Amino acid sequence: MLKGFKDFLMRGNVIDLAVAVVMGTAFTAVVTAVTKGIINPLLAVLGKTNELGLGIQLVAGKPATFIAIGPIITALLDFVMVAGVLYFVLMMPMKTLKNRFGTTKVAEPTQTELLIEIRDLLAKQNRDADEEAVMLDKVGANR
Repeated sequence: MLKGFKDFLMRGNVIDLAVAVVMGTAFTAVVTAVTKGIINPLLAVLGKTNELGLGIQLVAGKPATFIAIGPIITALLDFVMVAGVLYFVLMMPMKTLKNRFGTTKVAEPTQTELLIEIRDLLAKQNRDADEEAVMLDKVGANR
């Protein structure tokens, strides 16, 4: 039971996934800090005075009815930045390394190909057996 669990953990994909999650989480913190420090103030400039930033006030005088669009834009920018960095920093170099140094897996033959190979081997064996029988007949006839 523990051996199967150990084999599961030691597979390359699980280790790669764990590293990617840790790196993604760490980079997300950096991107969030950048968006909160730079993007949010820029979006707040677009809002009117005495408002909570970029958004729409549904009922005047009630801050609870403010629909904030700025955080939605910030979250989208966070996502795009994290996805872009993960792709260009992790995925592309790994793909390049795999293409350059990875081993290519030989395609396994289909059942039809295996059956054709077996048929050809059996036909060759039958021909060899027939030739051997003819030679034995000739040797026996010469005695």
